[in-house]
Amino acid sequence: MRSLRYDPAVPRWTLEVAATFEAAHRLYSWRGAPEPSHGHSWRVVARLETAALGEEGMAYDFVDVREALVAVASRLDHRDVNSVPPFDRDSPTTERIARWFFEELAALLPEAPLAAITVSEGAGASATYWP
Repeated sequence: MRSLRYDPAVPRWTLEVAATFEAAHRLYSWRGAPEPSHGHSWRVVARLETAALGEEGMAYDFVDVREALVAVASRLDHRDVNSVPPFDRDSPTTERIARWFFEELAALLPEAPLAAITVSEGAGASATYWP
């Protein structure tokens, strides 16, 4: 799903739901050499966008998004990300982790108007994935 373009004649809503997790990772080839394993306090934000609200006046239920997002994050929480497929073979960059979160969350909530996922590996460093 693509991000909605701004059009003053069309209303739109953006929802953001966040979760956190603690995990270690290492890049397989950082500046030409394997990186030492290190940990981060990660934050993931799911962004949903819509131009229409449901019968109850909501774009999507925050509770459903939060539960699904926490379920996905729990698969990495207090783990070595490199031990979780596909990161056991693909270097777990923040960009790849953002895409992985998007795909996993979209599979759990196929009807959600999911637009993007932002993953932060600490203050001041994040990657956002839009399909």
